[in-house]
Amino acid sequence: MRPLPLCFALLLISGCARNNDTFAPRIVMSGAEGGVVSQPAQAQVRGYVLDDVGVSRVSVDGKPVEIKPGASKIANFSFQPQGQAAKKEYLVEAADAAGHVTKLSVTVVVDAAPPTLRVLTYARSGNRIRVSGVATDNARVAQILIDGNRLNISPGPRVEFYAETTGIYADLEAIDAAGNRVKLRAQ
Repeated sequence: MRPLPLCFALLLISGCARNNDTFAPRIVMSGAEGGVVSQPAQAQVRGYVLDDVGVSRVSVDGKPVEIKPGASKIANFSFQPQGQAAKKEYLVEAADAAGHVTKLSVTVVVDAAPPTLRVLTYARSGNRIRVSGVATDNARVAQILIDGNRLNISPGPRVEFYAETTGIYADLEAIDAAGNRVKLRAQ
């Protein structure tokens, strides 16, 4: 059997190549539980659109949003929520080069309230400190730190914690999903 001429082999291979784009863009937003929680002073909503051919446009509530420079297949974008409403719905729309359009409804919650932090027990033996407490938030406690070290917690509206440290006192800090912080010195 004779080998196929190179031009005929390339014609066969190119005939197998995919010419149709069947992948619609995928929109991914930052934030918690499908919404974005942010502080009023820095209420910047971020996300990205993923597409195998390339993203051609992104809009929010019908207004075009600038796509940040970078790879066209992963388009990073952001927008500033309008008004000071505590909770507002936005419609994000993305299109790819083949004309496929994806829409995603995003709820933005502007959270200005810091979490609360309360010490339940405090015990000191020499320079070792044992402290337990509870942090609560109107949305979600995301982190608890003791002397700058992050504790392993399950984020939620109410988080109980226990920690040990050394020194004269224990500096506690609770951070909510919006980045609001509260600090407390246990001594």
